[in-house]
Amino acid sequence: MLRVIGKRLLMLIPTLIGLSILLFIWVRSLPGGPATALLGDKATPEAIARINEAYGFDRPLIEQYFTYVGKLLQGDFGVSTVTGRPVLEEFATRFPATLELAAVALIFAIGIGIPLGYLAARHYGRFWDHSSVVLSLIGITVPVFFLAFILKWLFAIQIPLFPTDGRQDPRINATHVTDFYVLDGILTREWDASWDALMHLVLPGIALGTIPLAIIVRITRASVLEVQGADYVRTARAKGLMERTIRNRFVLRNAMLPVTTTVGLQTGLLISGAVLTETVFAFSGVGRFLRDAIFNLDYPVLQGFIIFIAVAYSLINLLVDVSYGFIDPRVRVQ
Repeated sequence: MLRVIGKRLLMLIPTLIGLSILLFIWVRSLPGGPATALLGDKATPEAIARINEAYGFDRPLIEQYFTYVGKLLQGDFGVSTVTGRPVLEEFATRFPATLELAAVALIFAIGIGIPLGYLAARHYGRFWDHSSVVLSLIGITVPVFFLAFILKWLFAIQIPLFPTDGRQDPRINATHVTDFYVLDGILTREWDASWDALMHLVLPGIALGTIPLAIIVRITRASVLEVQGADYVRTARAKGLMERTIRNRFVLRNAMLPVTTTVGLQTGLLISGAVLTETVFAFSGVGRFLRDAIFNLDYPVLQGFIIFIAVAYSLINLLVDVSYGFIDPRVRVQ
C-alpha cells in the first residue's frame, strides 16, 4: 500500500506543474494584460506601470513563471483585489463552512444512494427498480439552484421547519474553536449552537447532494446487477451460504469499487459546485466567495480557487486509490 501511495503522490507532480503553466498563461493572456485586469476601471498608464513593477509583470516570462511557482510553494496565492487580504487566508476562513456543507451532502447521498441502488438491483424490473430509476433521472435533470429555491420556499417559508439562510442564528452566542460550527458546539458542549448549525445545513445539504445521490443510485444499481450474475456468487449460493453472507462478502464488497470511484469524484464536485447552493442560502463558504470574485473580477481569488480545487481533487483521488486496497486486497500487490 505504501508503494501505491508513493506512486500516486509522484503522479501529482506533473499534474500540478501542468496546471500551474496553464494558469500562468491564462492570467497573462487576459485582455490588456494582468495589470489591466487587476485594476479594472482604474487602469491608468501610471497605475498599470506600478502594478507591472510591483508584481514583476515587466520581467521575462520564464523569470515570472519561476517566481510565480516559488510563491505558490510558499503558500503565497496572492492578495484579493477586493478585500485586500491574502487569498489563502480568505480560503482558510471560509473552507470549513464549505467542507461542513459538502460532508452533510455526501452523507445524504451515500446514506440513501447505496441502499436504494442495492434495493433496485435486488428487485430488478419491479416497483423498487422502476421507482429508483425515475427518481434518479429527476435528481440528475433538476438544476441545483431550482431545487434549492423549492426546498427553501417549501420547508423554510411555507412550512418553517428549517432556517432560511446563513450558517447559524446570530442570536446564539456560540464559541467557535475550529470554525466547523457543528463540531464547535459539540466540543464546547453548547448543544443548542450545534443543533442550530445542523439545522442550517439540512436544506442546502439536500440541495447539493441530490445530483450525487442520483448518480450513486444508478452506479450502485448497475454494479450490483453485474456482480449478482458473477460465477463466484452463483457458486456461493450453490454451496448453501447464508444470503446475508453472500450479500456482504461477495456482492456488496465487489460492487463497491466503481461506487467508491463515483463517490470520490462527486466529493470533488461537491466542493467545487457549492457556488449556487451557497448563494441561494446565503451560506458564507468558499462557493459564495467565489461567486463574488467572479462578479468583481478578482483574478487572484479565481486563480487560487482553481489550484485549491486541483489539489483537493488529487488528494481525494489518492484516498480513493487507498480505499481500493481495503475493499479489494488484489490492488495491494499491483
